[in-house]
Amino acid sequence: MNFAGVTWYVLAATHSTVKVSLIVILVTLPGLIVPPFGGVLIDRVDRRYLGITLDAARAVVVLATAALAYVHRLNLWELNAMVLLLGVGFAVYWSTANALIQEIIPQDELISANAVVLIAVQGGMTAAGALVGFTYERAGLAGILAIDGTTYLVSALCLFLLRRGYYPPHEGHKAWMLAASPTIEAPPEMSEPSLIPDIEEESVVSGVFADIGEGLENLWRQPRVLALGITYACMMAGVISANVLVVALAKDLLSAGPTGYGYIELGWAVGAIVGGLAAGLLARKQPYTVLVLALAILAAGHTLFPFARTLAVAIAMNGLFGVCRALGGILTQTSIMTAVPRRLMGRTQSAFSVIATILQVTMSFTLGWFAQHVGLSIAFLLLGMIYGGGVVAAMRARALSLDPGRMPTPAEG
Repeated sequence: MNFAGVTWYVLAATHSTVKVSLIVILVTLPGLIVPPFGGVLIDRVDRRYLGITLDAARAVVVLATAALAYVHRLNLWELNAMVLLLGVGFAVYWSTANALIQEIIPQDELISANAVVLIAVQGGMTAAGALVGFTYERAGLAGILAIDGTTYLVSALCLFLLRRGYYPPHEGHKAWMLAASPTIEAPPEMSEPSLIPDIEEESVVSGVFADIGEGLENLWRQPRVLALGITYACMMAGVISANVLVVALAKDLLSAGPTGYGYIELGWAVGAIVGGLAAGLLARKQPYTVLVLALAILAAGHTLFPFARTLAVAIAMNGLFGVCRALGGILTQTSIMTAVPRRLMGRTQSAFSVIATILQVTMSFTLGWFAQHVGLSIAFLLLGMIYGGGVVAAMRARALSLDPGRMPTPAEG
């Protein structure tokens, strides 16, 4: 809801897709700098407390911006500052959430857990998609931001109630899991004291960079995981940068207004929920084939998206894209969580976040420029190409999965 409201507000105020692309760049730019250090933080502190802190900080920023919008004193630079600060939070939060999921969920239940998380997220997006257009027309940007800021507070409360105590990944994780859920086995690496870094004997700076180096070395030793990460990065770069074009599609080609744009986003969210519900069944039958097919549909479908001349067709197409995004996200994240040691998950997720951010920043500006100066159909063609890169990476991961001799186990990582 926040992103849809902000992008529509900026487009209406400036009439520039380049300005809209700047919003996308600002929200993703921190992902170039923050994740390597955020990954070390995720692997050193209690991931639940880190998530609570990030949610609370973002709530303060968004609610303060909502107050400025309500009294009609919100300037564009202040809106850009809010987006940038939210980008800092996003750069760490989702890696934190994924690492926490891997930490508390048994391996054989990861597909179901990832599907449930995605359904919950997309359920929220469904509600947002249904409400964003109406809310924008009736309460303006201030109302949208007020709702968004409140959701961060609710998220922080849910994380607070998740468990009690402070459990850093290295020291406390095993004890908490054995006490709280005897059915969950501690990972092999937790029982090897030699793998736990002696943080007290190293300086903070050298320790941070040593941890970053360890994470990159482990990633390099697992080429299938790297290929899966690139697959996920291409997909997420396409998902985020597509917002630059979809808002222009709704406004300029379909003349649908903010309500129509909201319906298009609603179609995406409903499709993602359907994909999440179907993931458990499809993942057990040729998961790599499903992954490649989903990405291929995203690539071809976005190339054809500007030829959707009616709102109903655009909603249906975006619903199909939502199904494919859900399948792709669940299959890649589950495979990554299965292969990566828990103590390295934060750094691994952060590495993929950097790759995705580079692609997002590059594609967002490129798509915005092409949409404004060349044509919307050419911009959508470029968007299809980034999904095509995901298809290639997924095929590489599939090929490596057929060669188990090249795949170290998580305990070896």
